[in-house]
Amino acid sequence: MFLSAEGVTPIDHLALIGNFLPRKCGLATYTTDTFTALKGRFPDLKIDVYAMDDHPGRYEYPPEVTASIPDQDRLAYIDAARAIERSGAQALWLQHEYGIFGGPAGEHILALLDRVTIPVIVTLHTILEKPSVDERRVMEGLLRRAARVIVMAERGREILERVYGTSSRAIVMIPHGVPDRDFVDPETLKAQFGWEGRKTLLTFGLLAPNKGIETMIDALPAIVAEHPDVLYAVLGATHPNLVAHEGEAYRDRLKALAEEHGVAEHVAFIDAFLEHNELIDYLQAADVYVTPYSNPAQITSGTLSYAVGVGKAVVSTPYVHATEILGDGHGVLVDFGDSAAFAREINALLGSDRNRIKLSERAYARGRTMIWPRLAELAMGEIVDMVATKPRRIMAKVRLTPLVPDIAAVERMSDSTGMLQHSIYSVPDRRHGYCIDDNVRALMLMTAIDTLDEGVRDKWMTIYASFVQYAWNPDKHRFRNFMNFDRTWCEDYGSEDSNGRTLWALGVTAKRATLVKHRDWAIRLFDETASLALELSSPRAQAFAMLGAAAMLGAHPGHELARNILERFSNDLLALVEEARRPEWEWFEIVLAYDNARLPEALIRAGMMLGRDDLLKCGLSTLGWIVAQQTSPEGRFRAVGTESFGRAYEEPLPFDQQPLEAQATIDACSAAFKATGDTRWVDEATRAYRWYLGQNDLDLPLATAQDGGCFDGLMPTGLNRNQGAESILALQLASCAISGLSKRAESVAGPDRAVA
Repeated sequence: MFLSAEGVTPIDHLALIGNFLPRKCGLATYTTDTFTALKGRFPDLKIDVYAMDDHPGRYEYPPEVTASIPDQDRLAYIDAARAIERSGAQALWLQHEYGIFGGPAGEHILALLDRVTIPVIVTLHTILEKPSVDERRVMEGLLRRAARVIVMAERGREILERVYGTSSRAIVMIPHGVPDRDFVDPETLKAQFGWEGRKTLLTFGLLAPNKGIETMIDALPAIVAEHPDVLYAVLGATHPNLVAHEGEAYRDRLKALAEEHGVAEHVAFIDAFLEHNELIDYLQAADVYVTPYSNPAQITSGTLSYAVGVGKAVVSTPYVHATEILGDGHGVLVDFGDSAAFAREINALLGSDRNRIKLSERAYARGRTMIWPRLAELAMGEIVDMVATKPRRIMAKVRLTPLVPDIAAVERMSDSTGMLQHSIYSVPDRRHGYCIDDNVRALMLMTAIDTLDEGVRDKWMTIYASFVQYAWNPDKHRFRNFMNFDRTWCEDYGSEDSNGRTLWALGVTAKRATLVKHRDWAIRLFDETASLALELSSPRAQAFAMLGAAAMLGAHPGHELARNILERFSNDLLALVEEARRPEWEWFEIVLAYDNARLPEALIRAGMMLGRDDLLKCGLSTLGWIVAQQTSPEGRFRAVGTESFGRAYEEPLPFDQQPLEAQATIDACSAAFKATGDTRWVDEATRAYRWYLGQNDLDLPLATAQDGGCFDGLMPTGLNRNQGAESILALQLASCAISGLSKRAESVAGPDRAVA
């Protein structure tokens, strides 16, 4: 546990993501060392380790690993986010490096971060000064989500501020951790490696071309000339990615180069990925540590940090990390690729034990400031601070009375063609054009607002109806759905759902339109097109068509096609429930999806129109089941999250919650109240409506009462602040429905029964 100054224990549970041993790479070593340091310094701290896995099933992870995340499986990241949320962890510490996460530039990790609500601290192992478009997008996503960012060199801070615009307050410089080892004479350890009597140079780490080993081999003839007993040990397995591409060809090229220079007997290639303690023994047995790396921008080098930590005299190229850690006389820097300079400086150190030991002692003194327990303390201090300063969500005092229907936002999203699909915040985004789904919803809304000015109603009903009329493609006997902003169609016919929804709107318009001209138009187009419903196979498309047919039958009781649609699909829905039913699963499908409540609503309305109790019974029982699924532990409405879709016989997940679900539930409960008179359904509809007003999982209102707008959904970290057509229409239709339900409830039970 980590105790604050006040003696409170604010942090006792942490989630840690990164590579982990036995995976063979520097980041796995770093994450494992971080875990070990935290447990050593704070033994009561619970740490859940989520190991990134590039070869699922290959590694035998130790018990410390809570779970592994297959790096190319985006759904696995989402599953991990759910596990972290359920675990009770108070903060998440992410080790970030390009190449270990799936998706373009590793974007899959953003799917995880977007779905956890706890504070995030990120250690950046690479910070690119000239990122690609994808690399910048992913880095900026990380920086937006992180409460703290750890860099291991001041240059990293500078790049983050200059290139990415990161606030300096969010950046923390904590050096790479190093082992806590005594300072020892190399001669006392050489015997165990067979290095007795030899001046030993060492480079370690996964072997790859960017390590600059060629530069050192080129320098060896001049070093051997002055120190015939010298040995250059190149310690480390070949990088797994390189092995996968070309096997050991690179190592063989280095051996051939040593042969060519006549120094093969002075080079030892030790092909091994060593355990921590054995690796440190090798380091301490060397006289001089060499990092001839070729990348000037390298901000982090764990091998260099370890060498300094145990007090090695270091000769290095001036990459970023080396410049900072070896500055002020703590090591020797030479130019990139300058083999002559490497030979000169190494000869000088090997030729003077006094100077080499003094340099080693200065390096060791610096290393004492970087030992792993110190890193653990600094990082935990930052984690405690970011958790303590996380904004506390205060339960808002939400407005409980229904909003008056307001089409201001609908008009904002509409033009002379119809209603546009999407927006960026509240500004219509014309790039995505129009769709029939939104225009038929808008058409239904125009019939639902009792107080709407008739001139305004006529104007917009005509525009939306014209869109629907133009969408009909008699050659395909289907309605088109998506239209570009230039009024060209994107397809010859739309989805089953869009066609079913259009029939629904036509039936509603035929029943509820205030002007005869609009009713006549809707009846004619319904009669012309509704036979397409008999070819629909999607349960939701069938339900939408049933709702249209029920409305049409309510307006024209003798309408045989509408009755046929209701009877056929009602029986189909009953059969689906029987097929999918389990003791704990009273539903039409083995999965949940969108607009769920429309299925029981269709059965309830069909039962009322056809006088069939079996339809009412099934509709009411399935509605009760889905309402229970849409209830949070606190008793609030919780829309079935989009991430729940397609998970067979699984409980729904909370995010992302969308306004469509609340509207569908209100309409279904309204139908249930009409069928039964049971005030339970008024209460359930009210609970669903208050989701828009702020009685939800995040205590945030989605409705913007001042202009009739509605945000697109609840995400784990807050609101999706775009206001698309579907969301705006869902709120307005829900406001109409709850208002009508309130009036019916009051007329049945008196004013005390009105929706509050």
